[in-house]
Amino acid sequence: MKKQKRLEKIADIVTRSERKNSAQARLNGLWDVFDKDDTVLVVISADPDALASAMAMKRLLRYRVQSVTIGYPNEIRRLNNLEMVRRLKIPIERLHTLKVADYSKKILLDSQPLHQPCFEKIDFDVVIDHHPVTESWDATFIDIRPNYGAVSSIMVEYLRAAGIKPSVALATALFYGIKVDTQNFEKHAVAADGISFWYLFGFANRNLVRKFELTDLRRSELKYFKIALNELKVRKGKAFVHIGRVWSPDILVIIADFLNHVDKFSWVIVSGIHGERLVVIFRCDGYRKNAGNFAIRAFGKLGVAGGHKEAARAEVPLKNLDFPDSHEFSTQALIRLAGRHEKKKKSG
Repeated sequence: MKKQKRLEKIADIVTRSERKNSAQARLNGLWDVFDKDDTVLVVISADPDALASAMAMKRLLRYRVQSVTIGYPNEIRRLNNLEMVRRLKIPIERLHTLKVADYSKKILLDSQPLHQPCFEKIDFDVVIDHHPVTESWDATFIDIRPNYGAVSSIMVEYLRAAGIKPSVALATALFYGIKVDTQNFEKHAVAADGISFWYLFGFANRNLVRKFELTDLRRSELKYFKIALNELKVRKGKAFVHIGRVWSPDILVIIADFLNHVDKFSWVIVSGIHGERLVVIFRCDGYRKNAGNFAIRAFGKLGVAGGHKEAARAEVPLKNLDFPDSHEFSTQALIRLAGRHEKKKKSG
């Protein structure tokens, strides 16, 4: 009951620690958790916002603890994220290679203990996040702000309260973290995100950020573009293409976004086989169109489907299709399956 009450307070007031709610008070409350001889483990699910936030936390604790280690459980596959880690020389280690019990204090950033099974096994001293509050856990210091677009924005406030001017590397990471999590402020964000973003503008290397954004394709994946161009079929302004088996669904997203730039394509529907599932990516301009509804109508009864007006996704187990051999699936088959949307729409 004590845990639940504490988290309800956080949900109502956005952030709560043992001290008052000003930026300086929250910073002091954070610092109060640590002693000079502490060895600290910062745990993240590695993405740009989390990586940047971990760098900021390491800087905040540089002269206040014995050591800070950043651990992550997930394999980093996106080239953008790998490029960010490589270029900024972010010191991160896989969580399974670390002995968690050896660390006297543990911090969780850009997540909450219930978000991953491996997080649930760790007793965190500090949790800082911007996702909706979950229950049945506790920590000495908690700062959760569901209205913020990025944890990087929160960490900028801590740095400024501490009087710490970020290095170029740290500013670049935080700048990119805010850009990614707010989708260039097209997703939900608050004024505080904009203030932090503008503060970083003068410190960050924006050319490097552009490099991160553009590095999303492996040389080995160029072959999928050849397949896409050869297999592309257009029906009444809708562009369809089935790529075949792919090592990651990310390439389907990249190809769909690429084709979405082509003139006179009102819809783009790209599919591929990943594991034992058919993955379908939908793109449109969202004007008098709804990609999420399209995905649900065409594939909702076969698997999981949904999304937003301009972008959607469907994943269907191959066993639910009439194509037990994945090699038999084709662009024509994709057109037939997607055609169910039109039939249902007319009959409805």
